[in-house]
Amino acid sequence: MFVPAHEPALESDCRRLEKFLDDKPHILVLTGAGISTESGIPDYRSEGVGLYARSNHKPIQHGDFVKSEATRKRYWARNYVGWPRFSSIAPNVTHYTLARLEREGRIGGIVTQNVDRLHGKAGSKEVVELHGSGYDVICVGRHNERGVGCDYRIDRHEFQRILDQLNPAMEDKSTAMRPDGDVELSVEYVQGFRIPPCPQCGGNLKPEIVFFGDNVPMPRIEKIVRMIIQSDGVLVLGSSLTVFSGYRIVLQAKELGLPVGIVNIGATRGDPKADLKISARCGEVMSNLFKVRR
Repeated sequence: MFVPAHEPALESDCRRLEKFLDDKPHILVLTGAGISTESGIPDYRSEGVGLYARSNHKPIQHGDFVKSEATRKRYWARNYVGWPRFSSIAPNVTHYTLARLEREGRIGGIVTQNVDRLHGKAGSKEVVELHGSGYDVICVGRHNERGVGCDYRIDRHEFQRILDQLNPAMEDKSTAMRPDGDVELSVEYVQGFRIPPCPQCGGNLKPEIVFFGDNVPMPRIEKIVRMIIQSDGVLVLGSSLTVFSGYRIVLQAKELGLPVGIVNIGATRGDPKADLKISARCGEVMSNLFKVRR
């Protein structure tokens, strides 16, 4: 229900993508929300079915989360209710195909804009989560006099058990899940929600997700740059490349003279830079790659 209207993939498209990949064993794959919509996770921007098209909801801003206790309470209440569904979602054919291509030595690694950890569930090993993951919780407490922040972190499943103990009366009265795993709840419903402070420094806890308005950590950016340099091309799957952190990967690849392929339903910001563009559903294309044909 979260996949936008599209035309069926052509057999010739699958063969074109095979040809693009065939002589590039170190291809770097960049994935976006358009691959996880096929698993049932909504995205923000898809025409007609994305969150922006279905509501006036705007994603949480990093500054608001850090500064406002009410914002943190609202976010964590929604995330708490949505977590059982979000964490139980399974990978789809695109995730499993990429894991297979990695095992076969056809791709070098994956950079994903998604926070759902579905690549790991599918078996991919060389994955960098560009915008972090909803599966870890970190402290965003103040830095000390040496500029070092608190290093506390906890697994999201374990954190859920702590929230269970603090909020025994909380029930699932949500409507629809959002792209980052939280859900819609009424203001009255979240007023009494309790969030524990960081047990190490007393600071605030947040998922290890790069919220809008925050910056991707520099060590992560540097690792991705090394992956681009070591690659022999970039393949974008299911991303409109609207967010600059993803589009920058395409720009860096072109600056190095590397070919870029894009598979996405509809236009993307990177289309003018692409050496190959296929407008189709990723799962339909990826499920037909490198199969034995009689």
